Amino acid sequence: MTRRIDVNLEELDHVLEEARQAPLSDADYDKLKNALHALAAMVVRPRNNEKTNAVLPHSQSTPEARTNTTASGPPPGHGRNGADAFQTARKVNIAHPTLKHGDRCPDCGKGNVYGQKEPKVLVRIVGQPPLAASVYSLERLRCGACGQIFTAQEPEGVGPEKYDETATAMIAQLKYGSGVPFNRLEQLEAQLGIPLPAATQWEMAEEAAELVKPARDELIRQAAQDGVLHNDDTGMRVLKLKRPEGDERTGVFTSGIVSVGEGRKIALFFTGRQHAGENLAAILKQRAAELPPPIQMCDALSRNVPKLPAGVEILLANCLAHGRRQFTEVAANFPTECRYVLEMLGQVYGHDAEARVNKLTPDERLRLHQERSGPAMDELHKWLEAQLAEKRTEPNSGLGKAITYLLRHWRPLTAFLRVPGSPLDNNIVERSLKRVVLHRKNALFYRTLNGAQAGDLFMSLIHTCQLCGANSFDYLTELQRHARELAERPAEWMPWNYRETLSRTEVG
Repeated sequence: MTRRIDVNLEELDHVLEEARQAPLSDADYDKLKNALHALAAMVVRPRNNEKTNAVLPHSQSTPEARTNTTASGPPPGHGRNGADAFQTARKVNIAHPTLKHGDRCPDCGKGNVYGQKEPKVLVRIVGQPPLAASVYSLERLRCGACGQIFTAQEPEGVGPEKYDETATAMIAQLKYGSGVPFNRLEQLEAQLGIPLPAATQWEMAEEAAELVKPARDELIRQAAQDGVLHNDDTGMRVLKLKRPEGDERTGVFTSGIVSVGEGRKIALFFTGRQHAGENLAAILKQRAAELPPPIQMCDALSRNVPKLPAGVEILLANCLAHGRRQFTEVAANFPTECRYVLEMLGQVYGHDAEARVNKLTPDERLRLHQERSGPAMDELHKWLEAQLAEKRTEPNSGLGKAITYLLRHWRPLTAFLRVPGSPLDNNIVERSLKRVVLHRKNALFYRTLNGAQAGDLFMSLIHTCQLCGANSFDYLTELQRHARELAERPAEWMPWNYRETLSRTEVG
């Protein structure tokens, strides 16, 4: 248990004055030492992760809990990015000014020179404003007799619109992908000599949101068909939010929903009065009736579980990381007991990491957990029950509440031992909500629900691109340029297949 230390400054001053005249007594030494330790405990940086070694610095994980990640991974490198990492950089091929393949060597004059397979590569990075502008001055001539005016033709590729699709895509990327508020971007661009009012930025984003809306709607439809659905929410603020008459709710939330299907992941965001469970229920209305019940992963809050009509089922799984967190928060007060729980759960995560490394199918992963994680979880369950039944732990203590949480939700917490493909935790949607938290931290609020819906739309598209490994800036640009095709065939313009569709469109 953490000790309480009462510090009397006058008494400490007296101890220090006496230390000038004679050595400290044992009592004064203990008093000064305790005060210094209390001060150090106050200024020490709090831990920023929940790994066992960070929570319990002197713990030694069991061999089963450790996974050999270095043996199968690539060897450590120099840490610098090679030229191949700059995927969107402009590529410039420069030929030798005087020599070509097969020419006589100018040095020895005996052999011929031959082209090397790998050229010498130089990477040069330049700075530029997030949004740049070009001013075209088209010469005009006027006939002195008839007064006809002749204007030079604008360069090829310069359209009639002042703001290009790339400008709108960059604004959306900065605002909803990187958390840069409109006013802050306005100030930055003004310093760089490019006027870009915040009101203009919003008008551009609002117009683009209407164009790309079919892509978001298609993401919702496809997410409803996936086998695993993660959901959670976080608080949000909307200044002008009209509530239905008689509505007693006071909270506003942004729900994050991440679906996992075959070879793809979809992220969706919804801001308003509804909780994550209600938003998930709205999505599941589009689920095909012939599909089996999906797996829903969430924490144990009741508001995360959707209320579904009769005949519609889900397989509920709860987040094991949330259960584990109950013990990391009290580890300082109960180190021995928490070490045991964390290391037993560490075995489960070690086996799951092994399944990922070996790319096991859902059924193979289930068998692995049943054979190796099942005994560990059974042993942990018996230990948890014994702590309360044998009165080893006070039920109202921090440890007792953590134990009660695990026991109360044991079945959904262990869904990975019964259901193929059931995830261990809800971390994927927790990471996705960081995008919402970043926006909330920088912009503080949405002004209207319409603004919140535009933000949800762009966040959904941008984060889905990130999960799929697609270039979100390029994706938003192409959606605007092909808005008509997107409206007609939205399924062909998803982040994971839009490049193929674009290639077919350009060839046609």
